[in-house]
Amino acid sequence: ENNFSGFNGYHGDSQSSSTPTTQRMEITLSEEHRSYVQGLLDEYLQKYGSLIPVHSDDIVEELKGIFSEDFSQPHRKVMVQHLIQSYQRSPGTAMVKGFRVNYKRHVLTMDDLSTLYGQNWLNDQIMNMYGDLVMDSVPEKVHFFNSFFYDKLRTKGYDGVKRWTKNVDIFQKDLLLIPIHLEVHWSLISVDIKQRSITYFDSQRTLNRRCPKHIFKYLQAEAMIKEKRDFLTGWKGFFKMNVGRQNNDSDCGAFVLQYCKCLALGQPFSFTQQDMPKLRRLMYKELCHCKLSL
Repeated sequence: ENNFSGFNGYHGDSQSSSTPTTQRMEITLSEEHRSYVQGLLDEYLQKYGSLIPVHSDDIVEELKGIFSEDFSQPHRKVMVQHLIQSYQRSPGTAMVKGFRVNYKRHVLTMDDLSTLYGQNWLNDQIMNMYGDLVMDSVPEKVHFFNSFFYDKLRTKGYDGVKRWTKNVDIFQKDLLLIPIHLEVHWSLISVDIKQRSITYFDSQRTLNRRCPKHIFKYLQAEAMIKEKRDFLTGWKGFFKMNVGRQNNDSDCGAFVLQYCKCLALGQPFSFTQQDMPKLRRLMYKELCHCKLSL
């Protein structure tokens, strides 16, 4: 069971209620403002099961739209953070028990969604549902392989995974996305079908040559079985080194999902390690909405 009571700091610095800053804040946020924030937090809690994906900037923007006032001054933003923290500490508001997200065969619980918080490692359920959201954004062009695919291929060979594509012709796609999970690290292989290229993406920039070789052998075997002999030869392998690099031990899964999204949508890799907290919150919202923010 997850303990959400540790969200004291939430997002941003907290202020003691006895400081002059807080006394000034109480003047600058009226009771009407406070009541509106309370209502917003109630809505967010029901929508997302927790306040993990909610940032104080979200509240500030909502307040600005409703009251036509500027709430972005530091002392007002700190007060908003203070209200969020107080709400988080209230009994029964840490999370919604029994909260679920259902999408096709996927079911996400709060245990799954909470892996998007802070420095947690993303689990298979998050990786696979998000990958399917990516694939379903461009279904004719992209095929996303389940995160268990590569391990099955590595340990059982082609016979262990040959049924995984019984209802899809991967050679009719433009792009294949294959998440790789080795021990405690996520990386990604993308396959450009038209260009016959296999590219390995690793946010820790590890040169793992085994993974592309396994995928190459898989593609050859699949081409033989599906009688696509044009795809037996001509394949090239690449290691993509000039991509955003993680500087911790926890964001590899988040990097992989962003690689998937950008590759599928044809967007540049414009994110860095500093963007990960914001992107984790965005992915949480996308999963709850069962749709990518394009």
